[in-house]
Amino acid sequence: MKEYPHYALAVDAACSGNPGQMEYRGVLLYDGTPTGQEIFHYGPVFGTNNIGEFLAVVHALALLEKKGIAMDIYTDSVTARAWVRNMKAKTTLERSSRTEQLYLLIARAEQWLRTHTFRVPIHKWETNERGEIPADFGRK
Repeated sequence: MKEYPHYALAVDAACSGNPGQMEYRGVLLYDGTPTGQEIFHYGPVFGTNNIGEFLAVVHALALLEKKGIAMDIYTDSVTARAWVRNMKAKTTLERSSRTEQLYLLIARAEQWLRTHTFRVPIHKWETNERGEIPADFGRK
């Protein structure tokens, strides 16, 4: 496994309304500073911010495993870290024709967590100390 000690991924989600149009992305960091390189982006789809944060972390884990790269992940979401740790998204988003595709993606992410042992450190980005996470969409 190739390791990048100075590189990390910052992930974040944004939602216009909650629920509303949600998207998430991952941004490459070097020594804690954004490189400007967006590694992945998904959405917008109808969902919630917590779902987006969870999916962003799992997306990052799966991508790193696929590429055979070990690097830390940063998220500002306590909820996403808990859902990943428990391998279950505890969302209350209503399941409907509007959210069915998102629910399939959640099930896929949960299945990935249950069937893969690949893990890298998932750190809490301390916004109060460091400012907004570099993957932030800047909509606050």
